[in-house]
Amino acid sequence: MWLALLCLIYLAQCAWFLHTQSLTYDEPVHIAEGLDAWRHGRFEQYNDHPPLARLLCTLPLLAQKWQVEVQQLPKGFYVSVLDPSPGAMAWRARAVNVGLGLLLAVLLWYAAERFYSRSSAYFCLCLFVLSPALIAHFSVVTTDGAASLLIFATASQVVAWKRHPTWRNAVIMGLVLGFLLLAKFSTVLMFLLALLWMLVLGCEGIAFDPRNWNWRKAASAMAIAFMVVWAGYFFHVSRLSIHDGILVAHLPNWREEIVKPASVRLSFSLPVPAGEYVEGLREVARHNSHGQGAYFLGTVSRTGGWKLYHPVTALLKWPTVVLILVLLGLALVLRRKLRLSTDLWIMASFPIVYFAAAIFTRFNLGERHILPVYVFALFFIAGLWEAARPSRVLSALLISMVLLQAADTLRYAPAYLSYFNFCVRPQDSYKLLSGSNLDWGQGLLAVRDYERAHPGEQIWLAYFGSVDPALYGIKAKPLPENQRVTGTVIVGATNLSGEYLTDPNGYRWLLQHKPVATLDHALYVFKIDTP
Repeated sequence: MWLALLCLIYLAQCAWFLHTQSLTYDEPVHIAEGLDAWRHGRFEQYNDHPPLARLLCTLPLLAQKWQVEVQQLPKGFYVSVLDPSPGAMAWRARAVNVGLGLLLAVLLWYAAERFYSRSSAYFCLCLFVLSPALIAHFSVVTTDGAASLLIFATASQVVAWKRHPTWRNAVIMGLVLGFLLLAKFSTVLMFLLALLWMLVLGCEGIAFDPRNWNWRKAASAMAIAFMVVWAGYFFHVSRLSIHDGILVAHLPNWREEIVKPASVRLSFSLPVPAGEYVEGLREVARHNSHGQGAYFLGTVSRTGGWKLYHPVTALLKWPTVVLILVLLGLALVLRRKLRLSTDLWIMASFPIVYFAAAIFTRFNLGERHILPVYVFALFFIAGLWEAARPSRVLSALLISMVLLQAADTLRYAPAYLSYFNFCVRPQDSYKLLSGSNLDWGQGLLAVRDYERAHPGEQIWLAYFGSVDPALYGIKAKPLPENQRVTGTVIVGATNLSGEYLTDPNGYRWLLQHKPVATLDHALYVFKIDTP
């Protein structure tokens, strides 16, 4: 009963988000690419994500009446068509990702019960359903939720494999690993870590002699994973050729071949199953080497790469209660007041490696890139409840912290995407982080409501997003960078920060005036009397 009740609370918050938040910057592209794959068997445009979440979320949109048109721009993209309406499309596609979030909640509850106790599992689940990031990122059509689910499922299955290294578990491991690779390209490292554990683990612990490793079962799991990935690309076979120092890659249903100079002087031609996956992974690696524009603590960078970005983002965006419990747990482990079993250390290896890898990437794009780490943090916090359970005082203290997190979450509801913890004044959040941490284009419904409440005002809109505001019935005039106007100006936090602007200071002139209102915790309303 309690499990069902907590899941209903989670679903209610997701539904609230869906009803009040417009499509974010990335969502229309994910929807368009999912539909393109189903309808035309094509994985070409914006191939920087594997197709799992895209295919799943577009299942309810397969009828021809659902149409998306995305225009690629020199920087980003522009969405001019969302038929029959952006709201109806968002509800259908997002609902699938909400289902993945619910699946993760149940999996987390089950894992905590298996490792600790049922009461610990409920404590962990309470924190899960009151986590703004887990509500927001499982209520939008992106790949971060699917990646979080599959990484946690992979770690859990590795422990199951250690306890019972049977052929049945090897097959399950292969299926999980295949879906893991299809979730997001950042999961490749988790795939390699899981295979390593599978090789060396057995009922009696770690085998250090390679002659005793599980070569056959690990190879079988890897082969199954390969077949799952191939199936995710509809069993496409690409053709890679190198002749006279020129590399030519022909990918099924792509409009053009990929032609590049080759550093090797060999001459050959070979088939490549799921070649789109290989090309997407290569493109992401190339993009990472060049860097990605980012904003951090008031500074705009064209290439990103701050090593402190993700640790500081966690300190600002993770709920204060969760941070306190994580730090307390780490302190107790370091002082050996809490001892982790081998199984728990195996589980811990996944968030440790993932977080370390995130620190050294040049993609400083938001809390969502370390969302899997947050899920594991909740799992290990369940161990604190188990340690405190014999003490009524400590148990009551932990329960009060859950209630505190509920109050903290409600401060931002239903704008969970814009959430910052108690350490940040809401009006100052844009000075610290922007983009998907704060203003990802989700505020168009709030702008529309403001327009309807102020019908006589001349409104200018500086909005960060890919969707044409007119699709939501918004009549405000677009405000270009550095254009000074009079009247009401609504500017998104991401534009105010300058993260993606040609001139990072393009809207900073507005800061000479005090905002009269904040919409959705992400858009600031200014009244300008003189330009």
